[in-house]
Parts: sequence; C-alpha cells; structure tokens
Amino acid sequence: MDPATARPAVVIDNGTGYTKMGFAGNVEPCFIVPTVVAVNESFVNQPRPRSTKGSNWLAQHSAGVMADLDFCIGEEALARSKSSSTYNLSYPIKHGQVENWDAMERFWQQCIFNYLRCDPEDHYFLLTESPLTAPESREYTGEIMFETFNVPGLYIAVQPVLALAAGYTTSKCEMTGVVVDVGDGATHVVPVADGYVIGSSIKSIPISGKDVTRFIQQLMRERGEHVPPEDSFEVARKVKEMYCYTCSDIVKEFNKHDKEPAKYIKQWRGTKPKTGAPYSCDVGYERFLGPEVFFNPEIYSSDFSTPLPDVIDKCIQSAPIDTRRALYKNVVLSGGSTMFKDFHRRLQRDLKKIVDARVLASDARLGGQQKAQPVEVNVVSHPIQRYAVWFGGSVLASTPEFFTACHTKAEYEECGASICRTNPVFKGMY
Repeated sequence: MDPATARPAVVIDNGTGYTKMGFAGNVEPCFIVPTVVAVNESFVNQPRPRSTKGSNWLAQHSAGVMADLDFCIGEEALARSKSSSTYNLSYPIKHGQVENWDAMERFWQQCIFNYLRCDPEDHYFLLTESPLTAPESREYTGEIMFETFNVPGLYIAVQPVLALAAGYTTSKCEMTGVVVDVGDGATHVVPVADGYVIGSSIKSIPISGKDVTRFIQQLMRERGEHVPPEDSFEVARKVKEMYCYTCSDIVKEFNKHDKEPAKYIKQWRGTKPKTGAPYSCDVGYERFLGPEVFFNPEIYSSDFSTPLPDVIDKCIQSAPIDTRRALYKNVVLSGGSTMFKDFHRRLQRDLKKIVDARVLASDARLGGQQKAQPVEVNVVSHPIQRYAVWFGGSVLASTPEFFTACHTKAEYEECGASICRTNPVFKGMY
C-alpha cells in the first residue's frame, strides 16, 4: 500500500483574489491568503560588473539564487511591497486563469513549505481550476506538481463541481444544479447534471468582486471622501466586506438613507500609511449600491448590461430540456462575493419573476386550454459558501475512491503531462 494514501490529501483552491488551503477531512481551510507574490527585484536588477574575472560569475550566481529565495506571498507580500520599494507585486491569476507560471510555482512553494509545512512527496494533491481553463494549463500544472514538487498523485477538479459536491444543500448530496460562482476576478454560471458539467451552456460575465470594490472606490472618490489615494482600493474592499448588503428596492433604500442618515450611514476610520495621521470617512449609499452592480450592471459600466438573474435564466434555458426543472430547483451560490446579506433572496425573487413571466406567456399562447406546471425556483445559500469549493474538495479527497482517481507519478513518467487533460472519474477528454 502507498504510504501517501494513509495521510490526508492536500487541498488547494487557487482563486483570483484569495487562495484557500488545508488538508482533506477538515471542515474549514487552514489558511486563506491573498493570491499575490512579492519578489525582491534588487537582486535581479543589479548592474553587471565591467570586469569578467572568474569571481564575478559567482557573485552573479549568488544574486540569482537570492532572487529565487527572497520572495513572500499573501498578506506578508502586501506588507513588504508597502514598506519597501524593492519588492514588486505579481498577481499570478487573472480572471480565473493562471497568467504567470513562475509566480504560480513560487506561490505553491510557499503554500506547501511555509504555510502547510508538509513534504509534498508524502501527500496526494487536489488542485482546482476555473471551468473555462485550457487543457494546456492543466498540463503546466501537472508538470510543476510532478517535476518540481515530486507529488505522488494529483487530481485537478473543476471548481463549480466541487461547490456542488460540497453537499451542504441537503443531507444527500445533489449533483444536479446550477453553480453561480462569483469570485474576486471571475463570475461563472455553470450547469451540472449528475456530476457532468454541461460545457456548452456555461456563461461567464465580466462583473466580479473586484468590480464591486472598484465601484465603491469610485463612489467614495466622487463624493470627495478624504481617503488617501494609495489606500483607497484597500479601504473600498474592507467597506465592501464589512458594510455592504443587497436591497430589495433601490428607490426605497435611497429614501431610507435620506430620512434617517444617522441610522444607515456608517463611519470608516483609518490611519494614513505615510504619515500615520488618523482619518475618517462616511459610508453611505455605496452600502447597497455596491452589490446592486450584479442586478443593474449599467450603473457601473455601459459595456455589459445583462443582470445576473437573466444570465442564470439564459444558462438554464440553453441546457437540455429534461434537466431544466432540476437546475432551477438547485441554484447553488459559491464564492466570497455571494456573501452579501440577502443576496440569495434577491436573486431568487428576480429569477422567479423571469420564470413566472415565461409560464404566464406560454399559458396565454395556449389560450387557457392547458395550464403549464409551475416551475420551482430555489437559490441555496449557506454560511460555508465563501469556501464551498475548498470544502467540496475536502469532502471529495476524503473518499477512498479519490486515490484511485488521481493521476500518479508513475503514470506521468510513462505518458507525460498529457494525462492531466483527462478527468479520471469520467474518462472524458476536456
């Protein structure tokens, strides 16, 4: 028996904004860190010496080694880049896709050795990917994991399937549903039928958590709040996480704020990073206008104007007809940007309106001879949805079947990185 199968698998969910990591079998990830790497560029940008004597190659080699070693990730990376100009920030994942593989490799290195403090040769690994990831990206991931970290086994799972597999909806795990995954850098609406992703019906929209943050930043700037410019994005992000909520009627909400400002307007207090002087600012309309971006996107940008409920409806309508009722019945939320108060209620109400209007229209067409069966719409919300993908990975990697489904080091050495294109559970090519 492989000794690595006796140890819990490592589960790492790499998102655009945050990475969740921990061991299979746990209910929560051990660490949630921003997906960012800070590299000390002072070694890389050293001027080359004029003389070419033998000692200089050693100096250059040492500088190269130090550049490889002197980097950090997460909150530490953000703090270093603020305190020192020699550290350059690199965000390896953009819009759900890995764009900088060197930075990604360094990021995984710190995750494994500094945070989880485990030997990668002793554990199987479960990594996650966005639903629209190219097969080549899976190959790169396999190469890094097998070549650099020498892992005994690897499984690359699609994020929305894991969110569904989290099984937190009912006591029995329902593997048919629509996953609305709203992360920091990408929003996907993915229909899944019996564990299979319906690839042709996946919808992706260009509005995500980062856009909500930018919109709040823009609103505060336009109102003339005294937030230091270098700190404004970070303040907007914290305001979003602490104070934002979803309203049922935007006009009523404006009236409420105008009638009782003392009740609804919150105060944000901070200190200026450069001088250390304290400052404060009001948090008003942006509390409900931020999340409203998903339901009325035109208030933020004229480039995209389809509300999220319409996108979900179009996604389900493009799926095979025999799956549609089951899909409407199980709309599962996943990702930190679905955590706004009452987000699921507003989404369910707006989606139900669209579906009911369609049923009424079909009744009218039939002239009342036949009545269409009402369609049940159910949007599932749960406190664990912030890391539903990670939790689903933890559940999956705890099952005995997981180890048989993984790609092993021996398979990789025999067949190469192309094995990572295949999903071993369904034996299907991506």
